[in-house]
Amino acid sequence: ELLPGYHEFEWQPSLRNVSPDCHVGIIDGLSGWAASVDDSPADTITRRFRYDVALASALKDLEEDILAGLRERGLEDGAAASHFSVMVKESCDGMGDVSEKHGGGPAVPEKAVRFSFTVMSVSVQTEGRVEAVTVFREAKPNSELSCKPLSLMFVDESDHETLTAILGPVVGERDAMKRSRLLLTLGGLQRSFRFHFRGSGYDEKMVREMEGLEASGSTYICTLCDSTRAEASSNMVLHSITRSHEENLERYEVWRTNPYAESADELRDRVKGVSAKPFLETQPTLDALHCDIGNATEFYKMFQDEIGEVFRKPNPSREERRSWRAALDKQLRKKLKLKPVMRMNGNYARRLMTQEAVEVVCELVPSEERRLALGELMGLYIQMKPVWRASCPAKECPDQLCRYSFNSQRFAELLSTTFKYRYDGKITNYLHKTLAHVPEIIERDGSIGAWASEGNESGNKLFRRFRKMNARQSK
Repeated sequence: ELLPGYHEFEWQPSLRNVSPDCHVGIIDGLSGWAASVDDSPADTITRRFRYDVALASALKDLEEDILAGLRERGLEDGAAASHFSVMVKESCDGMGDVSEKHGGGPAVPEKAVRFSFTVMSVSVQTEGRVEAVTVFREAKPNSELSCKPLSLMFVDESDHETLTAILGPVVGERDAMKRSRLLLTLGGLQRSFRFHFRGSGYDEKMVREMEGLEASGSTYICTLCDSTRAEASSNMVLHSITRSHEENLERYEVWRTNPYAESADELRDRVKGVSAKPFLETQPTLDALHCDIGNATEFYKMFQDEIGEVFRKPNPSREERRSWRAALDKQLRKKLKLKPVMRMNGNYARRLMTQEAVEVVCELVPSEERRLALGELMGLYIQMKPVWRASCPAKECPDQLCRYSFNSQRFAELLSTTFKYRYDGKITNYLHKTLAHVPEIIERDGSIGAWASEGNESGNKLFRRFRKMNARQSK
């Protein structure tokens, strides 16, 4: 019972190109990948569970919770509760250097990619009711405990060919499962489950790669709308979500065939930066963790600019910039015990984006007027942040949710006036999403934080631990 893949289950109709065998443990990640003659064999080690086996196993793990949920809703008798629908969050993330650290040889640049899923909720459709009744909801959707690894591969996430070859069979199984029902015994009765997959635990780099968009430095700044960087900086707030997997596929076809015989620039403008075949369907959303990190990086740079009063003298030398950064780091270390980091991480971002940090930074900002503006900017940000971090904003921070659009408009106004020197014709990707798309995503999905990639990121930590890779922690 405790081994994954032990549970008896079947699919109706049976899955295309997937064996009906239930007793499958860990398999080679390249199995199910039909190599053609001119394919070079992928030189990578990869292991995975078969997707349907892993899902059946995850549901069996939740058996007690689901039955308890049914009892609470008074639906114990089997006839009423036999057709369930399951919402699954998928996450995928590349990890940098995972080479073995002991041993005297050169450090080899080994990289890994982890793909995992989380069962977010299970609901049941009962006779006589229009609405489905939720019998299980994951209380900690961002914990590594609820995040089940599906596939581990030693691949660089930028190696698109190998990555897509390895995830190909996973995508195939996922598509087959969308059209079928899982029959599984829960609580002594056979029940049927339909699965809905939402790929939302990806950072922007991975979304762009999976959806065939240009890389993140592109003029098409957003993975949710068609805005260009210049448009996004002149109109910071009013955008709506237009991109979708289907539309990206259509645009790729236009890019591939160029039906109107346009020049490269016209064609690129027509397809809004879709220039590769979308490979895996992702949910157009905003990744809360990387949103925090991206915005904190931006504020960190803005603090330096304000210390050096860049709004007065636009083109500072590298030496000047370096001295401002040193002053900022020294101040943060002295007053907040914040050690400088090589690359911005979640913990640093959380400490930096506080009113306390702004007050400390403002001690180095010469003009009173600029200090007030920085303080107001951070105040607005702190009001906005819980809305995309909370698992359920309508419950956890209803006031901030109501005020979000108002706050984001004021924030945008400050950027385009007081901080115009930084945002004239340019804006960062995550800042655009924070200002323009958050209310719409929440209206659609009910939450941004719950669908973020954090569980998978925490799992990365475990992966390093199991590989005895403790050497990468900062001293």
